[in-house]
Amino acid sequence: MENIYSFFSLPFLLAALGAFLLGIAKSGVKGIAVFIVILFVFAFGAKASTGVLMPLLIGGDIFAIIYYKKHADWKYIFILIPWMILGVILGTYFGNLLDENTFRLGMAGLILLTTLLLLFWERYPLKQVPSHWSFAGSLGVLAGFTTMIGNLAGAVTNIYFLAMRLPKNVFIGTSAYVFFIINLFKVPFHVYVWETINLGSFLTSLSYFPFLFLGLFVGVKVVARINDKNYRKLILILTAIGSVVLFLR
Repeated sequence: MENIYSFFSLPFLLAALGAFLLGIAKSGVKGIAVFIVILFVFAFGAKASTGVLMPLLIGGDIFAIIYYKKHADWKYIFILIPWMILGVILGTYFGNLLDENTFRLGMAGLILLTTLLLLFWERYPLKQVPSHWSFAGSLGVLAGFTTMIGNLAGAVTNIYFLAMRLPKNVFIGTSAYVFFIINLFKVPFHVYVWETINLGSFLTSLSYFPFLFLGLFVGVKVVARINDKNYRKLILILTAIGSVVLFLR
């Protein structure tokens, strides 16, 4: 009976919804990562939730790179990855110094910052595609830092790929490879430095994979119905709403 009650507990249901939304996100509906992070924070706490999410993120990444592999542009992957690796290392160090409450507030602040940047870039679009290394470098480091602190790099990489004016499927395919590589790179830090991934957390993650798969199926259907122009608007709206929700928590 205890297992039945835990199955229908509020934390389980919140995390199940988060895993479902993660599947939709990995299918290409960008901008809902904030909601996923919030749900897992409610279910497991700020720092612990980052470890529970990792296997689910990698599972979603594998699906995304298989489904959209023909659309990836490796030029942008090679540009962004080294900077993101630096950001992950910085995020690991500083995240290890923070207590739970400060960690949560830091996650909220990063969401607000990335949302404001995303809205600014949409309101004042660049007349030319940025080509200077500092543009990719600054966003890459910020993306790596935010993905380590709270799996929140989506909004930052959205800024970069939107600025590059990538078509919808190229946007999805390229970001899929970027996050697959970076999430694999993050695993040892979660295991050996933060100790947020262990056998118990991994088994917990596995229990949410059915909801992830359901979200992947639904997400593919949704993405097919969204054109490029509406896709950009959807990213902006969902990211902005999610940042407000976390601050009202």
